Amino acid sequence: MEKIQLTQEEVDALLERVKANNIASGDYDIIKSMADAVTVLSQALNKKATSIKRLLTMLFGAKTEKKDTVLKNTDPKSNDDDKPKKRTVPKPDSNQKKPRHGRIPACDYTGADRVPISHDKLTHKDPCPLCPNGKLYKIKEPGVAIRINGQAPLNATVYELEKLRCNLCGEVFTATAPDNATGKQYDETAKAMIALLKYGCGFPWYRLAGLQKSLGIPVPASMLWENTESAADLIYPAFDELMRQAAQGNVFHNDDTTMKILDLIKENQFLDKKERTGVFTSGIISVLDDDKRIALFFTGRCHAGENIASLYDLRDKGKSPPIQMCDTLSRNMSSEFKIILIHCMVHARRNFVDVVTAFPEECSYVIEILAKVYETDALAKAEQMSPEERLTYHQAHSGPEMEALRSWLDKQVNENLVKPNSGLGNAIAYMRKHWTELTQFLRIPGAPLDNNICEQALKRSILNRKNALFYKTQHGAYIGDMFMSLIHTCSLIKVNAFNYLVALQKYSARVFKNPSQWMPWNYETAATLAAQSA
Repeated sequence: MEKIQLTQEEVDALLERVKANNIASGDYDIIKSMADAVTVLSQALNKKATSIKRLLTMLFGAKTEKKDTVLKNTDPKSNDDDKPKKRTVPKPDSNQKKPRHGRIPACDYTGADRVPISHDKLTHKDPCPLCPNGKLYKIKEPGVAIRINGQAPLNATVYELEKLRCNLCGEVFTATAPDNATGKQYDETAKAMIALLKYGCGFPWYRLAGLQKSLGIPVPASMLWENTESAADLIYPAFDELMRQAAQGNVFHNDDTTMKILDLIKENQFLDKKERTGVFTSGIISVLDDDKRIALFFTGRCHAGENIASLYDLRDKGKSPPIQMCDTLSRNMSSEFKIILIHCMVHARRNFVDVVTAFPEECSYVIEILAKVYETDALAKAEQMSPEERLTYHQAHSGPEMEALRSWLDKQVNENLVKPNSGLGNAIAYMRKHWTELTQFLRIPGAPLDNNICEQALKRSILNRKNALFYKTQHGAYIGDMFMSLIHTCSLIKVNAFNYLVALQKYSARVFKNPSQWMPWNYETAATLAAQSA
């Protein structure tokens, strides 16, 4: 675009000629240049607004990206008849649990102490006090009264042992401590609770130490770390076995986030400029044959693609190539192993969400189509379809919608309906470029739509980074990865992580001998057998 410089007097004269409909020679070039400048400025403003929106999302997080919220302030010109019709998830049948409206039943208090209380005046088979011929029979389900009390995360008992001293010989005789007062000062339950609060809930050491001190049971931060480290020495074979079993999965979700390890940051000043200086935490979710999910975390200089390649080294050679779900960054993938690559639909959708205010009609069309695809997937999950049934269902219902979307995307580009370098143009280009990887759910049984489950898992690492800021050493990062992997795997399969960590420590010798029997989903059987043989 040729640059034309005008004084204010020349601009005023041009406007007067246009107003009088007396355009002179050369005015067209000036007007065209001004119109082009307005277009460029408008595009730059839209890009700037999108960049600011993304920055605010990175800093404060997105409140929601739900369709109704995203499209709330848009006013698409398309008719309601042209919009995809919403299909609702079927209502649960009578065998499924009904909503509790916030009330928690007594059966959910699995960790509470239960105290049976007998009736103070009546017993089983007593005559009814209200009718002369009736008898009382015990009801299987008792009435309940729940009372919740508070206590320190780490509780303590002080045994005051009486001392007697002979007034003649001076010998001191001390009372014998009970059996449960001898041995280690911190038992398995204390170490499990420390690990759960730190790596499951994000409590930094100093904050937990301050809480304990304020409650009258002081535990120094250094002692918290020493007990966590000693617990890790007892359970690490379970982590190694968890990695081996995760490597056999059918679907892998992976992503990473930044992290700080102070020792590695100090090393950066001695590294060559070509060497990698960043530190990352990679999250990997492995989905096994029986829909069992395993969460793994790895912190260090390696990217997610390199960490998942190390996991593939543990995979049985005879197994078919797995499905790998990730975003389009090259660092999330590895070319060393054969995989079925799938990209996250949410990332493609987010490009349209970011520019919906600038292009409401076009973005609304895309978001509505993808909403219908997710509704179809929700219906398949509600009906508990097999991977093959889900594939057929998507092909029948989502296939035509995605074909229409692809035709629309191609039309925007082929007919020059959108500027290639605009926000909408970039969103369309991204989706067209990765169309095959984004639509694998229409061709492959069990192919997921997005990588949300991995991004949710990485929030544990982000919470730890937000509160504790960093790891001090690579060894500390390894211990953090171990506990986060075990704890989040328990969360995914709905197993009590505290009980699991206690059992691993209590029967550490058996864990070392046969770690495959001490996974979160089967450890209770092994613990029962170990208790019976003790």
